Amino acid sequence: MDTSQPAVDVLIIYDGECTFCNAYTKRLTLQQSVGEVELLSARSDDVRVQHYVDRGYDLDEGMLVVTHNEIYAGAAAMHWLSLHTSGAGFFEAMHGFIFKRRWLANWLYPLLKLGRRIWLALRGRVLIAQSRAMKNSS
Repeated sequence: MDTSQPAVDVLIIYDGECTFCNAYTKRLTLQQSVGEVELLSARSDDVRVQHYVDRGYDLDEGMLVVTHNEIYAGAAAMHWLSLHTSGAGFFEAMHGFIFKRRWLANWLYPLLKLGRRIWLALRGRVLIAQSRAMKNSS
């Protein structure tokens, strides 16, 4: 299987055990022009997750958006998504207002990561890398 290019037009790899990450990815309304979108939990056994980890992407440091031409990580992924959302509704409007501004996305994203880590710890969940290491050692 060639994992260098997504089988869909846009592949979003995110933390499937993070309540906020799940809600965010499920609420996204991407423009029809982006084509087919697939959501993939970074905690899954899908070979594409390991493909990007092997290429140095730390999925605890941020989500990935993979298109046919580019890979966007963390704040850059949120920025790309904001540029391609439909803008309909309050959520999309707020998302666009914040993340279409690259400087604001870069400033805010570390706070979102910190919030995710705290939330996972409060829920007794481990980080993605720890989860994958535990799966591989068993």
